[in-house]
Amino acid sequence: MYTLLYGLYKYMVQKDEFCVLILGLDNAGKTTYLEAAKTKFTKNYKEMHPSKITTTVGLNIGKIDVAGIRLNFWDLGGQVELQSLWDKYYAESHALIYIVDSSDRERIPDSKETFDKMISSESLTGVPLLVLANKQDIPDCMGVRDVKPIFNKNAHLIGRRDCMVMPVSALNGDGINEGIMWLVDCIKRNIDIRPPRDQDNT
Repeated sequence: MYTLLYGLYKYMVQKDEFCVLILGLDNAGKTTYLEAAKTKFTKNYKEMHPSKITTTVGLNIGKIDVAGIRLNFWDLGGQVELQSLWDKYYAESHALIYIVDSSDRERIPDSKETFDKMISSESLTGVPLLVLANKQDIPDCMGVRDVKPIFNKNAHLIGRRDCMVMPVSALNGDGINEGIMWLVDCIKRNIDIRPPRDQDNT
């Protein structure tokens, strides 16, 4: 009887879980974005002060519950030597967030090269993609109108998938809600192709 009741309780309260990769070059603002997302969507979450956020070596994990599902974020280190580890996480991902430092024009070509290499992986075919032009709070940064054509040059690599480029400031939280809600809609639409994680095996 206990097992039956526990099973019913688990069914009623358990949320479908989906994995979202946060990728981009080092210093693009990936961890700051993750902190901002947790702050926006998690009640009573105490945000880490930006001055305490350091370069990610390996991986940061965070989760939020939104619109009836749970998003598990994997914020992967963006240094060149760590990018070779990214593809180990592709097969389990349900969505991608690629963050661009729109204030660092000199590194845009490097970011584009890294993006092309990532998006051409067969393990990511059809996975929704959100490209964020971060650091919009910095004067003279590149806007979406500047960033979008650069990352759309190899549209054949992006292929047939939900794809959006949005402006964001991870530092002050502008654009966080819109991006997350767009991703949630895409993940739900894509559920037949990429079903939720099997929680009994996690």
